[in-house]
Amino acid sequence: MQPIARLAAVALLALAAPAFAQFPAKPITLICPWPPGGTTDVHLRKFAEISQKYLGQPVVVENKPGGGGMIGPAQMARLARADGYTVAQLPITAYRLPHQRPVDWDALKDFSYIIGITGYTFGVVVRADSPLKDFRQLIDYARANPGQLSYGTPGTGTSPHLLMEEVAMKAGVKLLHVPFKGLAEGMQALLGGHVMAQSDSTGWGRQVDAGQARLLVTFGEKRTKWDAPTAKELGFDIVSYSPYGLVGPKGMEQQVVRTLHDAFKKTLDDPEHLKTLAQLDQVYWYKSSEDYARWAAETLAAERATIERVGLLAKDAK
Repeated sequence: MQPIARLAAVALLALAAPAFAQFPAKPITLICPWPPGGTTDVHLRKFAEISQKYLGQPVVVENKPGGGGMIGPAQMARLARADGYTVAQLPITAYRLPHQRPVDWDALKDFSYIIGITGYTFGVVVRADSPLKDFRQLIDYARANPGQLSYGTPGTGTSPHLLMEEVAMKAGVKLLHVPFKGLAEGMQALLGGHVMAQSDSTGWGRQVDAGQARLLVTFGEKRTKWDAPTAKELGFDIVSYSPYGLVGPKGMEQQVVRTLHDAFKKTLDDPEHLKTLAQLDQVYWYKSSEDYARWAAETLAAERATIERVGLLAKDAK
């Protein structure tokens, strides 16, 4: 075979080789569907930094906040190529919003499930100079002033929103919900005196540590390092940590999914990442690609009951 012919044959073989054989061959974009500075942003930036050594390529975090954490993943599902170079965090909102209003995405069909990684610790904070010294006083104020106790969350249908609505339902009080795009915006409103309380994940820890905010309650199984009582201790049978993982667009090659899963699993177990989870008081929540997809289907069905219980089920929901 002539040299030119041999070169042509090699080129044809290279073109015919599966794309995933060289995956990843360029940087990967990780969509954080929350604003910079919040708990998820802090976590995903550390996760991305660590994952680079297991993928051999940079992982670049891109913030696309809004829609209770669903604008970013929905845009990815609609616009990104299914080549593994764009992935996103998928919050539990994905399994709640379809029961609340029409959405232009399908939580099960429009995503390739890669790996489950962690879950939040939620709590309610007030300004350090607030007259509300504990969670009971907050409830008592709400009872004496129906609809006047304003609280911020990172969006309608998010866990911090539904947790407070469930508290209100169990306590027989009416609260005023003020949705924001994320923790940073909500915390600014709290410290500026625009809302009386903020319900969110542990990003508020920095303000608590700095003496700017007071933590009244958390919603985990046990107390956090800040030692505020849990909702269960206060008589509310509520526990939530809102697990999340990473997904890509539908139709990704199984080998690409496996490559990402294996690198992200090593990242999850990396000592530096475990240290970050401990700092954020977040749980370790590993799910394989198959288990994560199975959990998603079960959760989509189960969340209908949660939405209905707090009175947010759409009238035309099936």
